Amino acid sequence: MDTLDISRNTEHWLAEALSRNWWLLLLRGLCAIAFGVLAYMWPGATLATLVLFFGAYALVDGIIGCVLAVSGRKERADWWVLLLWGLMGIAVGILTFVAPGLTALGLVIYIAAWAVVTGVTQIVAAVRLRKVIKGEWLLILVGVVSVLFGFLLMAQPGAGALSLLWIIAAYAIVFGILLVLLAFKVRSAARHLTQP
Repeated sequence: MDTLDISRNTEHWLAEALSRNWWLLLLRGLCAIAFGVLAYMWPGATLATLVLFFGAYALVDGIIGCVLAVSGRKERADWWVLLLWGLMGIAVGILTFVAPGLTALGLVIYIAAWAVVTGVTQIVAAVRLRKVIKGEWLLILVGVVSVLFGFLLMAQPGAGALSLLWIIAAYAIVFGILLVLLAFKVRSAARHLTQP
């Protein structure tokens, strides 16, 4: 089996894994939207509350990533890449709950790093899926939004807690809406994959 065949098999596996678990993308998007809306509803929230909101979101997002990875472990040898992404989210979520008294700068750094890594992972997945599913541009857009958000936070690490709250809330809502759209695109693509 040559490299081209391996690449095609990986693309097909990713498309099948996403289409089987489209509801997890939808859940992830709805969680992001809920996080963003809650952040806007409580603009006077303390930084500790913001940390806990973010921790809950990262934990749920990581668990969803792990479920996606484990559900495809029998079909692919490289399922561990998705598992690594999910474990990173879980680790960030747990770290948030274990050390909620982190400074605003510490919070900004690990939120920024998480957003960049998540965004790059999504862009790579979209590029691999571009020949298999339609609407892969949504996944690329989600990834680009994540990377830009991460770099924005890195560029403005000294932003006030309220400014940080608005930036994170806006990112979460846009990210969530794009994931919800992607979930429905993947769901419709699943019908095409299952047809002979």
